[in-house]
Amino acid sequence: MHSDTRWSLPEISRRALLQSAGGGFAGIALSSLLDRDGLCDDGAASPLRPGQPHHKPRAKAVIQLFMGGAASAVDLFDFKPALIKYDGKPSDFGEAVEAFQNGLGPWMRPQWEFRPYGECGKPLSEVVSALGPYVDDMAFVHNMVGKTGVHSQATYLQATGFQNPGFPGMGCWVSYGLGSENENLPAFVVLPDHRGFASNGTKNWDAAFLPGQHAGVTVFPGRNPPIHDLFPDSRVPVISAHRDEAARRVLAKLNAESLQASPSDPRLEARIRSYELAARMQLAAPEALDIGGEPEHILKMYGLDAVPAAFPTEINDHEETVHFGRKCLVARRLIERGVRFVQIWSGNDNGFPRRNWDSHEDIRRDHGPLATGMARGASALIRDLKQRGLLDDTIVFWTTEFGRMPSSQGGKGRDHNPYCFTNWLCGGGIKGGTTVGESDQWGYKPLDRLHPTQVYDIHATILHQLGLDHTRLTMKSHGIDRRLTDVHGAVIEELVG
Repeated sequence: MHSDTRWSLPEISRRALLQSAGGGFAGIALSSLLDRDGLCDDGAASPLRPGQPHHKPRAKAVIQLFMGGAASAVDLFDFKPALIKYDGKPSDFGEAVEAFQNGLGPWMRPQWEFRPYGECGKPLSEVVSALGPYVDDMAFVHNMVGKTGVHSQATYLQATGFQNPGFPGMGCWVSYGLGSENENLPAFVVLPDHRGFASNGTKNWDAAFLPGQHAGVTVFPGRNPPIHDLFPDSRVPVISAHRDEAARRVLAKLNAESLQASPSDPRLEARIRSYELAARMQLAAPEALDIGGEPEHILKMYGLDAVPAAFPTEINDHEETVHFGRKCLVARRLIERGVRFVQIWSGNDNGFPRRNWDSHEDIRRDHGPLATGMARGASALIRDLKQRGLLDDTIVFWTTEFGRMPSSQGGKGRDHNPYCFTNWLCGGGIKGGTTVGESDQWGYKPLDRLHPTQVYDIHATILHQLGLDHTRLTMKSHGIDRRLTDVHGAVIEELVG
């Protein structure tokens, strides 16, 4: 190709022209600024602008804490005295039970002592006692039910509302419904476990059939770099700043040409949006993720005041506290900068001994460090949001894909229990100091088996607090008006203040 080769471009919109001639990311960022101010001639509303809720919202942001691997409610939040009384006795569920493995051994008592906290007197296990001061701000739902004991399907259900891949994550729907409050940062950010992804990986926060710009942006706080491919890799010196800019110019021109050929292609629009966002994130993201300027007392509150250079190979309390606490602090910084939905994961899908909540072999070994770190980070997050006035309009939402059986497996572990588990919520107009729905005396199934709580009800309630009617937040896919709650769900009136 000769150096004077010209690009043959037909007449294009102002945005496409700016993208093709504006100097790489700088031009892309300029076009998005014009788009924000309504100066581009494309005629469409920008998805960067905050959307209009269906009704007056009580909350504007969500921080979801997802325990990958299935946390045991009866060892953490759902106190069952009967398990203490009958500890070691043969389990009898009063019906045939289909166990995932061979976890129908004797009844097994909670692995930590419980005691009551707050004015509401909510019992908590000592391993999550750090949350004790905030139980009057929290609402517990102990009669959650799932549909499967398979991790991947159950995780999909909690993350997307469907058991199969190909559906948008909850944060994607919130981004789609409300847009972004900060054009320099994504509306939906995901902070995975520091060791890697849980079941299904990035499919849990994929946009699927929604416009691609609503997918979750994966960030690993504490890693270098925390966001892949935002900047050129410093380990590859051949990629100079000049070459990187030249490559971006070529991509911008290719996008402009494709835009003219296929002006309504949603994939192209998503790609352009991603370039626009990347340009702005190069300035905004490093500042948002940098916790170095936080006061010492804040770092100490999150357990980050004395971080060693390296951790032992065995899972331990301090390691989990540091990593989960860092993600909680970053989540607070993102929320106060206008991010709509932050998803924090605890537990990955690989490794042995367990590096997740799937405690078939030993509850104390696995849940102990994970629960300690989670509770320390979550309690600091609630306190921090509260003291900054952010808890009033931020929902903190704790979940897992299913629970664990009240009977033992192999003497020290517990098998999967999709028949009953726990969620808790806090802030954003959620009525604190309450418990909605009870499990039976063993924590095996809901006490009222005819009226359990399903993930659709939780999703509907959170959307309601954000000002969104879950029945109206839809996108047509393959001829069907799809929504987060499928054809189910009702707002849990006892939870909303």
